[in-house]
Amino acid sequence: MTYRNPVIPGIDPDLAWDCDGNCWVHFSGLGGIARSRVDIATGAFLDGPEITWSGTGLRYPESRHLYKRDGTWYLLIAEGGTHGGHCVSVARGPSPVGPWEGCPANPILTHRSTDAPIQNTGHADLVEFTDGSWWMVLLGVRPRGIGPGFHTLGRETFLVPVRWEEGWPVPGDLALEMPSAPAARASLPAPGRETFDAALGHHWVGVRRPPRDVSSLGARPGWLLLHGGEQTLDTSRVFVGRRQQHRHCRVTTRVDAMSATEAGLSVLLDSAAHYEVAVEGDRVVARGRVGGLAGVLGSAPGPHGPVVPTVGTEPDIHGPDAVSLGFIDDHGDAQTLARLDGRYLSSEVTGGFLGRLIGIYAVGGDAAFEWFDYEEA
Repeated sequence: MTYRNPVIPGIDPDLAWDCDGNCWVHFSGLGGIARSRVDIATGAFLDGPEITWSGTGLRYPESRHLYKRDGTWYLLIAEGGTHGGHCVSVARGPSPVGPWEGCPANPILTHRSTDAPIQNTGHADLVEFTDGSWWMVLLGVRPRGIGPGFHTLGRETFLVPVRWEEGWPVPGDLALEMPSAPAARASLPAPGRETFDAALGHHWVGVRRPPRDVSSLGARPGWLLLHGGEQTLDTSRVFVGRRQQHRHCRVTTRVDAMSATEAGLSVLLDSAAHYEVAVEGDRVVARGRVGGLAGVLGSAPGPHGPVVPTVGTEPDIHGPDAVSLGFIDDHGDAQTLARLDGRYLSSEVTGGFLGRLIGIYAVGGDAAFEWFDYEEA
């Protein structure tokens, strides 16, 4: 049978089934939270869509989820916008179509207008674990620096316990530490040195293509070989990296530039916002791109043989951090070529929601990397 999706006039669709086998889709659109009953075989709307509940009156009601618990239906939404006003609200009713009663404590979770280290909290979902406990998973960011605050790690996922009081979900306190949730696991590996003598872990990513399309582990055993083309970090990139996991970190690698005209480390937010330190011929060069401005920010003669470029993110009183670019010289001493404002690699400056990647890249030919060392500073 051929399935087709309904044309949903909105975003954030969510499916739920009632006891009669009806499939309900809720989404953000038509000026609020809308619903429709759909035929899952054909994708056709069986009724609606129509507005069902739009929260407490704050802007951008979205990210809706429908649940049934103890005979009562619950509609959980985000509202207030995905930035400083973000929050979580909930309503309940006797059926998937309501009528809906908003929780008297709405919004049931928000950090707006507070000095909490986690901000922009919202886009939540409720989960019942196999032991009967309830949890809320949600998004948030960790801004730093003077107003409006700047975040560089992107929207992160947080988990909080939930208790039920008088038929309403009550989230616990949101903290930086992972709570003792059953089966909770960190998604990124522990900091440390990674060698390239086995397949890359799932935390390694490429840009617009998987790492395997631009790299090889077998061509030079013990090294990761990147096949750089003519395009640079400003366009379609030969880049393989991992998420910046901590506000302050230090990253090093060992690179043999081989036939590449440029190869090294990059701190990358997008094609218009990135800093890098690279081997170019017999020199080590620090570069930066911020929007339409780009250029060499420092350079020095390179050491003999493979080079160890370095990237560090350090505390800064004005923004989220300062980013230092450098290398290790022939005497084993660290040399800094440039120290740059981290605000220009933040979501508040570039837009969007993604955090930084830190990784290796090559331009103009092949370059080999022996290891990659990521440490929390």
